[in-house]
This record gives sequence, C-alpha cells and structure tokens, in this order.
Amino acid sequence: MSDQSFQTLGEFIIDKQEDFMYSTGELSRLLSAIRLASKVVNREVNKAGIANIIGKVGNENIQGEEQQKLDVLANEIFIEALSQREVVCGIASEENDDYIEVKTGENAHLSKYVVLIDPLDGSSNIDVNVSVGTIFSIYRRVTEPGTPVGLEDFLQKGVNQAAAGYVVYGSSTMIVYTTGKGVNGFTLDPSLGTYYLSHPCMEFPKTGKIYSINEGNYIKFPQGVKDYIKYCQQEEDDRPYTSRYIGSLVSDFHRNMIKGGIYIYPSTSQSPNGKLRLLYECNPMAFLAEQAGGKCTDGFRRIMEIEPTELHQRVPFFCGSSTMVEKAEEFMARAEKS
Repeated sequence: MSDQSFQTLGEFIIDKQEDFMYSTGELSRLLSAIRLASKVVNREVNKAGIANIIGKVGNENIQGEEQQKLDVLANEIFIEALSQREVVCGIASEENDDYIEVKTGENAHLSKYVVLIDPLDGSSNIDVNVSVGTIFSIYRRVTEPGTPVGLEDFLQKGVNQAAAGYVVYGSSTMIVYTTGKGVNGFTLDPSLGTYYLSHPCMEFPKTGKIYSINEGNYIKFPQGVKDYIKYCQQEEDDRPYTSRYIGSLVSDFHRNMIKGGIYIYPSTSQSPNGKLRLLYECNPMAFLAEQAGGKCTDGFRRIMEIEPTELHQRVPFFCGSSTMVEKAEEFMARAEKS
C-alpha cells in the first residue's frame, strides 16, 4: 500500500485548500459538512432493512415522484449538516419545492456559497439492496453577502461551479469530488469512520465497451439514440459493447469512469426535455466528467454551458468517455438532419 493511501479526506482538503482560488477556509468546512452527513446517511442506508426505513413514505416530491423513506431522511440529514456550519447561505434540494435560505447562526447571511443536492439518487434501489448515492454541486453566490439569498444564486451555468461531487453507498462507501483541479476518490473505512484517499487523479478512459441506458424505453427514444444503440450492438471492430444499467446515476457514472463507457438518459416521447435535473444531477456530473477527461452533453450542447431557467429544470443527458459521447452526438446530428 502506498503512503498516499493513508491520507485522509480531511488532510487532503486542507492540503489542497491553496489550490482553490478563494482560499478562505469556508469551502473546506463546507466539504467537511458533506463528509459528516454522508457518514450518517451511510449508517442509515446500511441498517435500512432492520430500521423500518425501507419503502415509500406516501408523498410525492416536486418532481411528481413518490418519495422513499430514505429520501426524506437523507434530505433532512444533509440540510441539517449544511445549515449548522455557517458556511452556506442557501440550499436547494431535489426533494424540496423551493430553495432554503439558511438563517441558522449569526453569520449565515454572510456566507458565500450555495449548495444544490440530490440527497439520495436511485433511492428506489434501496428495497432491493442495490447501490445508491448522493450528488452535490457548490456555487459561489452572485448576490452580495449579507443580503438575502436569491433564485439567481442557484440558477447559474455549470461552468460557474466551485466544486461538485458524489457519494456512492455500495460494497464500499466512497466520496468522489472536484474543485476544478482533477477528480479524487476517497473510500470510507467503517471501522474507523474515516475516508482515505483510494482513487487519486481519476480519469475516464478515452473510450470503453459499456453503454448504460434504459433500453426498456427504446420505442420512445429519438431516432439518433435508437441508431446509436444499434451501432453499439453491431458485431464489428471492438463491438458489440456491453449493456450495463443500474438505475442509479451515481453508480452507473462511477463504474463508467473507472472502466470506460457512456451513460445516456435521453429525451423521450413522454418526457421531451429528458428526466434528469440540470442543477442537481447533470451539472455536477458534467463537472466531474470533464475534470476526469470525459465529455457531457445533451446530445448537441455542452451541459455546463446551458443557461438554467428554473430550479428543477430537466435536460437530456449523454455523459462518459469522450470518444463514445462524440460518436453518439454524430448519430444525433445525422438523425436531426434527415
């Protein structure tokens, strides 16, 4: 084991603080709050089967999706952890109708950051013991510190992100994040309750042999996506590719970043704007993908250049190894012209 394996997430954050252009310590404390919340959520996920927190809660979130009990619990845990540190002035969650202005503590209104979060991505998989995750995106506010946080602080292009990352709760629990200086992964040692650097300088292979898409919706896909799927299945050159789809964006993305692959959640005849949320899912994953040498588009445009117009905006999503995403874009463009 290399010496690097013994570096904790806390030590890494402190060591790399000077690499961040706004080195005031606030971002470090913010990431520490996410680290703490992820440990609590990890504990709840791992005891879900014996703690009566599996299943649906009986409500729908703003997306019109049935909330799982763990959705609600994870949402509460992250909001509480982020609110108590006086490092964020606002939080937007996929589970809440509107953003939350943080008023806890005397100096919360002076904080420079807002956080957008999907507290438990793929939560329906909990019932069948399949990996789930948390996705987070961090921006510097555009309104003046000391004034009330506004919607414009959250409706920023992905290129403005200060940091982004995810937690994957699987066979091991990992935090993977970037502040614009590459992507690093940290694995939780459950016996010590400490995250250690396990995957330094993570990168997408330029190409891969995995495509991840819900092929059950094939009939509803745009023609360009249908054509690309057929291309993936052809017995030619290094194809056919392998189809792997977990149904948890974090898990599919994490596997593809390590092994090489493409993840697609396109528009459909029923959801012409796609299903994934630009601010909570697509932008943070796009930031990670690009920092790891991958590519992320809506089939035509770079995800991080899309101007958000609403908090829960949805977009089509093509993300992964750059060569594979570019090939999918070729099929989309060809179908668009025909």
